[in-house]
Amino acid sequence: MLHLRAVPCSPLPGRLTEGPLWDDRRQEVLWVDIPEGLVHRAALTEGDGGPDLAPVSTLRLDRPVGAVALCASGAVLAAAGTSVLRLAEGRPVAEAVELAAPDLPDDGLPRRMNDAAVDPAGRFLAGTMAYDESPGAGALYRLDGDRLVTLIDSVGISNGLGWSLDGGFLYYADSLTGRVDVFAYDTESGTLGDRRPFAVLDRGAPDGLTVDSAGRVWVAVWGGGEVLAFEPDGTLHARVEIPASHVTSCAFAGPARDVLVITTATEGLDEEQRRTEPDAGRLFVCRPGATGLPTPLYADS
Repeated sequence: MLHLRAVPCSPLPGRLTEGPLWDDRRQEVLWVDIPEGLVHRAALTEGDGGPDLAPVSTLRLDRPVGAVALCASGAVLAAAGTSVLRLAEGRPVAEAVELAAPDLPDDGLPRRMNDAAVDPAGRFLAGTMAYDESPGAGALYRLDGDRLVTLIDSVGISNGLGWSLDGGFLYYADSLTGRVDVFAYDTESGTLGDRRPFAVLDRGAPDGLTVDSAGRVWVAVWGGGEVLAFEPDGTLHARVEIPASHVTSCAFAGPARDVLVITTATEGLDEEQRRTEPDAGRLFVCRPGATGLPTPLYADS
């Protein structure tokens, strides 16, 4: 098993940074700061100390933003508040058009969108959670035009989404379960089949994830200070140490997609943890000897 260590990048720390992804067309990394409603962009640079990120722009939404995705048209989708939005970039404040919103239970529990991703066929999947993390209060949805179709209900914290190399399996994390599950996935219809456990964590909770070009699943561990990489058969391939407890997500970036970009959070840390983790909330990078897949685009054109 490989043992690796990530180093912090230049952008200032955020409160709950999440959802990194690589924009091949603009050669930039995007990520969000969920409670602040921010969508950041940065250029990947190379210095004497290795890869780094140079901030390019920031968009501010009027609501929390759980994740963003790139569209074939050049637009950006955002899972924000309790809706899926289409963003008009290029201004400090994003202009947004609401595309769809789920039918939420009338139970008085405030909810928000959380992690989201585009499948190999160009469909957008996004999940929800309750602000108080009530078990069973979230769900996973698929965007079909102007409506959201429920794929999984009774979810605690809908999180990491990634697909096997042939698109036939969906890796999915409900963080409250402490494991990553795998579903059979029909790429023609966007429907789910049988579900089984894929990887059970021995500490922390699974958060965002990504799949590399060898089919390995890289999982950010909230509360564990690490990213774990699993082979397609579920055996552990690598452990990436991050000097921040709350690791939220990861993605491969760069022209060769050989740089692992990792997001972290200060949210949920007590005063002592913040003192001992001065880089919490920053983005981190490492070259793990693996490469990522092209970023799928939402098929809106």
